[in-house]
Amino acid sequence: MSNQRKIIVGVDGSPQSEAALRWAVAEATQEGDEVRAVLVRARDELLPGTSYAIQPHGRRPVSRDEDYAGLLHSTVGKVLEHLEKTPHVTEIVTDGDPATELIKESTYADLLVLGSHGARMISELLLGSVTTQCVRHAPCPVVVITADSAQRLR
Repeated sequence: MSNQRKIIVGVDGSPQSEAALRWAVAEATQEGDEVRAVLVRARDELLPGTSYAIQPHGRRPVSRDEDYAGLLHSTVGKVLEHLEKTPHVTEIVTDGDPATELIKESTYADLLVLGSHGARMISELLLGSVTTQCVRHAPCPVVVITADSAQRLR
């Protein structure tokens, strides 16, 4: 039986996700532990389109010009740059719904780590937050790094 752990971290370029990655790297102390930094590109999804909808034209806007792999790589590099001993970190960029993809990634993981943006209650009520959905549906334990704790982890 192996003590090696697989830790999934949702990364989106925010200070909270950077703090979540920093926490996960510090947590991966055993030889052979793996941290998987996952950045999910949201799909351009069709939403209900009425004059009363959140997106009246029926689509969630998605920027296709961003360098997602570069953003993920620079975030990982920033977290690892001053550490003497670092765990194995795998960088993954995928497409889809962030909550769904992170839950899928966590299927065979020991831990899922997320940064919370502190979404406003109305948007969470209507759309659900990635963090809320992952806490409810992930098959492994979930650690949530809040905005306040992210300040302390910098």
